[in-house]
Amino acid sequence: MPKILVIGASGQIGTELTIALRKRHGGDHVIAADVKSGHLQLNNNGPFIPLDVLDCETLQVQVRNHRIDTIYLLVAMLSANGEQHPQKAWQLNMQSLLNVLEVARVENIKQVFWPSSIAVFGPDAPKEHCPQNTELNPSTVYGISKLAGEQWCKYYHSRYDMDIRSLRYPGLISSKTLPGGGTTDYAISIFHSAAFGKPYTCFLGPDTKLPMMYMDDAVRATIELMDAPAKNITVRSSYNLAAMSFTPDELAGEIKEQVPEFEIIYSPDQRQAIADSWPDSIDDSCARQDWNWEAKFCMKGIVEEMLSSI
Repeated sequence: MPKILVIGASGQIGTELTIALRKRHGGDHVIAADVKSGHLQLNNNGPFIPLDVLDCETLQVQVRNHRIDTIYLLVAMLSANGEQHPQKAWQLNMQSLLNVLEVARVENIKQVFWPSSIAVFGPDAPKEHCPQNTELNPSTVYGISKLAGEQWCKYYHSRYDMDIRSLRYPGLISSKTLPGGGTTDYAISIFHSAAFGKPYTCFLGPDTKLPMMYMDDAVRATIELMDAPAKNITVRSSYNLAAMSFTPDELAGEIKEQVPEFEIIYSPDQRQAIADSWPDSIDDSCARQDWNWEAKFCMKGIVEEMLSSI
């Protein structure tokens, strides 16, 4: 059985990924780590350790003490928050990855997972069906850090023959954690307003189309990628990943099918420029070909799940 360390386990992806990994491998085989205490379910179903991933020495000690062979690094400052604190975002996003890669190299870690993002695409990338390989010219510090991180992952693979895998996540929707400062977070906050009978003020315009995905699909994609035979992995920077694309107006319309009294108000702010720089839709054919990726949730299914869960 693998011995897994999930760093950033208290975050949006980390919480649900840790729970899924523990169901699969057993609680004792999956150690949750974060600078802040985790979701109650994380603490109850397996070990939790406080860990600042920027402290490389402590990271290495924990990896050795727990005999870790697989690391999932999910620490990041997201796009909108990153624009408020660019230096801090760069430090956190880049140094956390460099620390993990170097500890993984020294300690002969079997596998590393690190998430990238559609934020690596900038205004020069195709808007529709944005391909795996295209011009990458990100306009945010978050996107710049993710693009640099992809190249570091590729470098450590080619230089040290390390098995590092990555996904370019679209906007992720989850009911288990609160929004974390991303540009696509409207698609989480909107459900909290709808579920409690409150109008929602959207920080993006009604026709802003973005690639989105339900968290269950994102977690499954992560595990399927890590399970795939190494010989099948042809992308060592980060795989495009897609499920669907929709606008705030389309999502609000679907919510109104179940909550007819729901109201949405549009008041775009500085996050609109970030959203406008990203593609409308993503071509993930490489993921489909290499490890048989296929999304399961549609927008209607997401709305049903979110409203019932919240």
